[in-house]
Amino acid sequence: MFNKTDFIPFSGILCQERAVEFLRRVISRGKIPHAYLFAGIPGIGKTTAALALTGAINCQQQIEGEGCAQCPSCRQIASGNFPDLHMIEPDGQNIKIEQIRELNRILGFKPLSGKYRVSIIRQAETMTEEAANSLLKILEEPPQNNILILNVTEPQALFPTIVSRCQKILFRPIPVQAIADWLIVQQAMEKEEATALARISEGSLGRAIRMCDEGFFEMREEFLSDLMQLPNLTLEQTLDKALQYARKDKKGAGETGNTGANLFELLSIWKSWYRDLLFVKLKCPSHLLINVDFSRKLQNISRHTNIESLMESFFILDQSQRDLLQNRNLDLLIENAFLSLRRLA
Repeated sequence: MFNKTDFIPFSGILCQERAVEFLRRVISRGKIPHAYLFAGIPGIGKTTAALALTGAINCQQQIEGEGCAQCPSCRQIASGNFPDLHMIEPDGQNIKIEQIRELNRILGFKPLSGKYRVSIIRQAETMTEEAANSLLKILEEPPQNNILILNVTEPQALFPTIVSRCQKILFRPIPVQAIADWLIVQQAMEKEEATALARISEGSLGRAIRMCDEGFFEMREEFLSDLMQLPNLTLEQTLDKALQYARKDKKGAGETGNTGANLFELLSIWKSWYRDLLFVKLKCPSHLLINVDFSRKLQNISRHTNIESLMESFFILDQSQRDLLQNRNLDLLIENAFLSLRRLA
């Protein structure tokens, strides 16, 4: 089961036309693979597409490959009460073997009310080795009328044997303008703020929505203030500041289950800052800046920087984000990032 949500058909998914068209063609042919791999960064519609697929193949009044949003099955999916939809998410930092064993037990029964049972494994790359091996056995002998959907950021993080047994569908980052337009219409944001938020979200509408709800502009002020202070900190103070962020993130994860979310936003904002400094240093047009409302401050700071250090700082933060998505050690990751940036400042 999952939380109540608005039913979103394929036509309501933003800027994933290629993935949606592929799924529609599969449904129209009536030959649905037993396992899918939905690949792409978080927040771009993978889970929404999985729910749309669940609705389309179980809808009692399907129209042109779409769920109708009105029949009992579609309403149950929207309310989180569809008995043939099973969602697996990390228990703490990982998806554990006990969760896959429970999935295997459930798959032993026929679907209760729909034509297909759909099991969605979110953040599939967080499976332990034992869990992944257990899932592989399921994929080798898939039960009839069951569809597995694995959501993953990087397919390379999974066993090649798992990837080879799934139909891979790539979900692409959403264009900045599409996210900005959505925020202006749906969140009633001003154009400049919506554009800044869309750019820093790096193609993820989900991240843009979350940052909007969490007070992005206040959070950015705090994060950038800490970045400005970093060169003046002692080694001990730098490590202490890094651990403060790690502890804060772990506390937030205990409340929301979203490990690494706060650190990811910190790294994103800092990365956007170094990007903007580099653009200013290279005399790029000001409309390309993400933090355009800090343009004067960026101009002043850029005079005391060099291109090589800015590029290295940017790539350090980019790699730290990638490591964070791979569920690396939070404390060590953030300590290394802080120390490296302090060295380059």
